[in-house]
Amino acid sequence: MELLQLEYFRVVARLEHMTEAARALHVTQSSLSKTIRRLEEDLGVPLFDRTGRRLRLNESGRLFMRRAEQALFELEQARQEVRDLSARSDETLKLAVTAGSRLPDILKAFRGSRPGVQFYVQMQTTREMTESLARNEVDFALSSPPVREDGIVCRIVHNDPLILAVPAEHRLAGQDRVGLAQLQGESFVGVKKGYGTRDLVDTVCDSLGVALDYVYEGDEPTRLLALVEAGIGLAILPETARGRYESVSYLHLEEAQLSREIALLWKEGRYLSSAAQQFRSVVLHHFGHESL
Repeated sequence: MELLQLEYFRVVARLEHMTEAARALHVTQSSLSKTIRRLEEDLGVPLFDRTGRRLRLNESGRLFMRRAEQALFELEQARQEVRDLSARSDETLKLAVTAGSRLPDILKAFRGSRPGVQFYVQMQTTREMTESLARNEVDFALSSPPVREDGIVCRIVHNDPLILAVPAEHRLAGQDRVGLAQLQGESFVGVKKGYGTRDLVDTVCDSLGVALDYVYEGDEPTRLLALVEAGIGLAILPETARGRYESVSYLHLEEAQLSREIALLWKEGRYLSSAAQQFRSVVLHHFGHESL
């Protein structure tokens, strides 16, 4: 059995389509098919149920997939340990975020101590982020809501109340506090469903029988305040995302349950390089935690 066979098998199992898998791997379909066929011959059992070009893992395939993922994970850990031992300066820290309002300050603080480390950051939904962690595609995730699943370490780092942002000339701008029921009929801007803050707001609104009218839904939370300032709509956003806009006013929300927890997540058992460990310490320090 070859390492290449395991890597190819993992991609085919995820995509469940030989043509798409070949395209993702940048190999010919015939070459990929031969590799998978040799793997099945080595094991002595088929791993997929085949319907045309579409494939589905069978029971043997699902069992083998779990073991193959673990084997590839251990090899990746070994590679990272060796690389860390050699103190290479081109290390890249990969991050996923659903709660990224504090990320610029965190990255700035970390870069001051480790200027040679590069970053790759993705804004993801909670589901996408969980999958990225499980597949070892990211080192850490900053998430709201927290993810409590087997195999993922979850450390709550901050409790972040939600607030309402309105244009300075809005009828509510002079108030200190407002309830959701008072906001029906207003236009709102927000992130799409699947992001923690939006899902929390929707859940609380549903429990109160309140329906908010969204005229904009996006995946860039930093854009919301600019839209509020332009008078496009109101926004419910975390306190940590509060920006310095002269023509935007902020109000507290009466509903106590409109507060999110921010968590730092990483995969249990994953090897953390010295840079990754330092990044974790920077995050904890930023939110007022000294250590694990």
